[in-house]
Amino acid sequence: MEEVLAILKEIRPDVDFDKEKKLIDDSILDSFDIISIVSELNEHFSIAIDADYLEAENFNSAEAIYELVQKLQEV
Repeated sequence: MEEVLAILKEIRPDVDFDKEKKLIDDSILDSFDIISIVSELNEHFSIAIDADYLEAENFNSAEAIYELVQKLQEV
């Protein structure tokens, strides 16, 4: 989880990812942020987040993003 938080904070240091639970629903993250996050996660964790996973529920919180990474690492 710490690695995911570090990546998120590097991309958007102005967001408190520990507290925010509606990153997409509250328009805290925009499409450019998501592209950056997906790119960094793919590279850092050697995973492939494809279009099927680009749903708000997977990016609404740091926990949801972490769960997505975990799920893709198991595949």
